[in-house]
Amino acid sequence: MATRRVAVLLRGVNVGRAKRISSAQLVQVVESTGASDVRTLLNSGNAVCTSGRSPASLASAVTAGIEAMLGFSAATVVRTRSDIATVLGLDPLAHVATDPSRYLVMFLDAPPDPELVTRLRSVDVGDEQWVVEGSELYAWLPPGVADSRLFAQLAKNALGVVGTARNWSTVTKLGDLL
Repeated sequence: MATRRVAVLLRGVNVGRAKRISSAQLVQVVESTGASDVRTLLNSGNAVCTSGRSPASLASAVTAGIEAMLGFSAATVVRTRSDIATVLGLDPLAHVATDPSRYLVMFLDAPPDPELVTRLRSVDVGDEQWVVEGSELYAWLPPGVADSRLFAQLAKNALGVVGTARNWSTVTKLGDLL
């Protein structure tokens, strides 16, 4: 497989004391997969790199590397430069999202089951808005993530797939780095 630029997104790191990974450690783990030109963004489990692996293979290798090097599990989702460009181009909630810190994209490891999406649509989420496009869930959360009814449901694995969310500012920065 040809090499390409990809974003490596970790789930649930550096939000508490249990799953801490420094930028230097993240670079080391990603490089251990054979990736090159690794750069991190913020200290919240974001990296971009060049890799010859498929996104699924790289995600598995990073997850295994974190477990081997740091002793904890962190789900990993990988998106190509093209994937991130598509996310940024689609921007389905641009007409309502007025604060990029409250406009999130949840990158899912697989498209969710349509039945689970329908079930989630029946939940009252107040003035929050969301849409699923392929393997991404876009969410406008006026009250913020901490008070979000939608994210309370997603925390219960309402879509049946692993996902990790980034706010619109971070997604834009990832696109720039790629």
